[in-house]
Formats: sequence, structure tokens, C-alpha cells
Amino acid sequence: MMAQNGLIVVGIDVAKDKIDACIRVLALRQPYPSSAQGHRRLVAWLRKHKVNKAVMEASGGYERDWAKLLRQAGVEVRIVDPKRVRSFALSAGRLAKNDVIDAEMIAWFAEIFTEAPSQTHDAAREELLALVKARIGLGDLKTRLQSQNEHAAPGLVQKAHARILKNLAREIAGLEAAIAAKIKATPHLAERAEIIASVPGFAATSAANLVAGMQELGQVSNEVAAALLGAAPYDDDSGQRRGERHIKGGRRWIRTAIYMPCLGAVTQNNPALKAFYRRLIAKGKKPKVALIACMRKLIVICNTLIARRQKWDPSRYALS
Repeated sequence: MMAQNGLIVVGIDVAKDKIDACIRVLALRQPYPSSAQGHRRLVAWLRKHKVNKAVMEASGGYERDWAKLLRQAGVEVRIVDPKRVRSFALSAGRLAKNDVIDAEMIAWFAEIFTEAPSQTHDAAREELLALVKARIGLGDLKTRLQSQNEHAAPGLVQKAHARILKNLAREIAGLEAAIAAKIKATPHLAERAEIIASVPGFAATSAANLVAGMQELGQVSNEVAAALLGAAPYDDDSGQRRGERHIKGGRRWIRTAIYMPCLGAVTQNNPALKAFYRRLIAKGKKPKVALIACMRKLIVICNTLIARRQKWDPSRYALS
């Protein structure tokens, strides 16, 4: 079996202590330990077989060192959503699951679905992503504690919660300062954040979320940008039946993070988006459906602006 267009892909299943690599088009499979020796052996193996692209799933951070190694060796790296790969495997009738099978399915998935570009290593963005996710995690904890305080609780519990909430507020403020400093100190991140923040409804926090979590913006089609966010509608039709369209997949944490800013944009901050939202409601769309449509419009606008390196212009980017 020959690779199409000269592209030879290796699928890599990453675990804590080792990886399993599969060059599907050559029917080659090989495990490597997570060690300096394992790193050297993998690179040598890939060079021997002229591999030009490596694909691996997001694995809780274990994939980062391997991705960095491969990029330094001149191999393109793409990190994909594990849910998409598993759904692909099930659709192909592969019910069994182990590391060797996973590596093969990752390679097969990458050969079929080539719409997303490889990600270049960006240490500053990865550090920003860690800061942003930490801030979101502490914010979620703060919200849960505040919700618990709405119910009657012994005084000792309320005092404990009050101390924790005070500390959380201080830590969140520290993370927000670190996020702002990281963006300001990194020119390419600062430029992207400034463009996104120019869109009415997206302030500094939303800009940081998108800069950290949607590095593909400006490099992919509008359809792919919407799909990565998880705001793209998918048909549910069969024969004469026409089902409702639903959004699926995407990066849920980003979609959740920009939900409230989008809501603010359609109700207060963005006249063009507000008008678009009202037209959808007037056509009979449900409020949540209209809001998701507005979210999709916003991400498309951001994708276009970043690609053109332009800020929001209300006359040019009025929504229709």
C-alpha cells in the first residue's frame, strides 16, 4: 500500500510510560518507552521510513514532550480529539480497544480527515493555556462554593467557605495578572488578543480564552473554525424525515467560556449581533438556537479578522 501524495503518517497512542506507534500504510507497529533512549529510537525509526506527519490524541499532557521531540526532528505534528478517533473506530466496526489498535486507528483517522492543519510548537501559548485552564478551574470551584452558601449550613461551614472563597479570589486575581502579563510580553499572542478584544462583546478574558484554546483561528476555513468550537450545526435527516439540526463535538470548555460573553453581546454590547439575533427570533428560532448561531458568527468573524490581521470594523463586518 502506497501513501497518497507522498504523505506517510504515523499514529501514536500516548500513555504515561510509553507510546505505541503505527505507520499504517507500511503495516509497521512499534512501542517505545518514555525515556531518552525511547525518544532517540522513535526519531530514528520515523526517519528510516520517511514519515512526514505524526498524529496523536490529547492525553492529559503526556503528549506534549513527544510532540516537542517530533517537531524538533522536523516532523509535522497534529493533536486530535480522542472522542473523534473513537467514534471513527466504532463507525469502522473496530469494537476492540488497546494501545496497538488505538495507534492504528489514529493513523487511519489522520489519513481520512486532513482538514485541520498541524500545530506548530508554541511554548508561550501552551503556558498561556495552562494559566487559562487553571483560572477557569478555580472559577468553577468558586461558583460551586458560592452556590452551596445559598443553602443553610452550620456557622463553622460558612466560615470555612468564606476563608476558601477569599483565598480563591486572591489566587484567581493572581492568575488573571499572569495571563495578562504573558499575553503582553508575547507579541504574536498580544496581536491576536487585541484583534479578538476589538469585537464588541469580547473583552480581555474572552480574548485570552480564544488565543489559548483556538490556535487554529486565522489558519482554517470558517466551517472548520465553527466545528472546532463545537458550534457547527449537523443534519439529522433520514429519507423523508427531517430532524432538528444539532451541534456536536468541538472544544466544550471554550464554548462554555464564551457562552456568557456571547449572551452579553446579543443583548447589550454588539449592535450588529443584537440585530442578527432579533431577526432569528422573529423568524421563529428558539432563543438558544439563535444564540448558538450568533456564537458561530462570532467565531467566524474572529477567524476572518485574525487571518486578515484586522480589527473589528462595524461597517465592514456587520452581520447579515
